[in-house]
Order: sequence, then structure tokens, then C-alpha cells
Amino acid sequence: MGYNFDKAQMKRVVLLLAVAGLLGVSCSKKVAAPQGETEVIVPCSGPEYRTNNKYIRASAVGLSGDMNMAKKKALTEVSAQLASSMNQLVERVAINYGNSYQVGESEEAKSKFEDMAKIVVKEKLSGLRIICEKTMRTSDGKYKVYIAAELAGDELMEGINSRVSKSISNDTKLRIDYDYEKFKKVFEEEMSKLAE
Repeated sequence: MGYNFDKAQMKRVVLLLAVAGLLGVSCSKKVAAPQGETEVIVPCSGPEYRTNNKYIRASAVGLSGDMNMAKKKALTEVSAQLASSMNQLVERVAINYGNSYQVGESEEAKSKFEDMAKIVVKEKLSGLRIICEKTMRTSDGKYKVYIAAELAGDELMEGINSRVSKSISNDTKLRIDYDYEKFKKVFEEEMSKLAE
């Protein structure tokens, strides 16, 4: 099965392919920044370093004349951001999970649950994973360290569950009211809200 093209048809096909190629190239060009503005690309940031429904993530930068100090500053800031995000998550989970307790008894149980969860947050911060680290040297000789770190949401959830499970053996009220499946559902719902 062959194609028979005359010279005129062949020229049209080649011209059509050339135009299609030019359109493809022009469509793939990036849009120029507005006049007087320059796009800044920040290492260890962007969509792949943001919190999602599986990981709590944070990015930070540290600046110092000493490279180790710049890294420590970045790690301190990223840890503080992760702690803040986890504490907000734990607080919302405690409130939403606590609302399922019987009226009049919910505050005490919710408070105990939240206290245990905050202990787990502190423990889990020591296990944060660095997912990106870039060290730069500035024009004035200082060091700039960019870091992105994450904690797995399911590890936090399991840590809280473990802490609560150990504590409920001594607390009759908490033992009666604690429902892991309900806690897990509330936790996962709140994790997905963090990603929004």
C-alpha cells in the first residue's frame, strides 16, 4: 500500500508539518515574566515539597557565615514548621474526635487525648526525614542552606494510637470511649484538609 504524491502535494505536506512544528515550539515556550520582574527559583520548594494527604512537609532556609550554623538554622525552622502543622492537626483531630464523646464528659477525655497526642508530636519530630537539602554560597561569602523535610501521617497516627492504647489500660473512661477506627477516619479526613 503506497502513497503517490505529486510535487505540489508533497510541498503542502512538508509545509503543513513545518507549520505544525513551529506551532508546537511556540506553544511550549514559557511565558515571560512581566517587565521589571524576574522569576526566583527557590531550591527545595514547590508542589513536590508541600503537605499532602500522606505526608506533613515543610521547607526552610538558614543563612550564616558558618555552613554548619546555616544548616542548624534551617533544621530548626523546618522542625518548628512541622511541629506547628502537626499540633494544628492534632488539635483538630482531638476536637472532631472529642465531639463524639457523651455530652458533659467530652472535655476531660478530649484533653487527655490531646495531651497524649502532643507528646507523640515531640517524639516524632526526632524522626523527621530530610527530602531535599541544597547548600549555596552567597556573593558575600555566607552559606545558605535550603531544607525540605517530611513526617509520614500514618506514623503520627500510629504513634498517637499506640500512646492512647497504652494509657487506656489505666483509664476506664478513655478505654470505653476510644474507638481506633473512628479516630483513624477523623485523622485521615484532617490530613487531607492539610493538603488543600
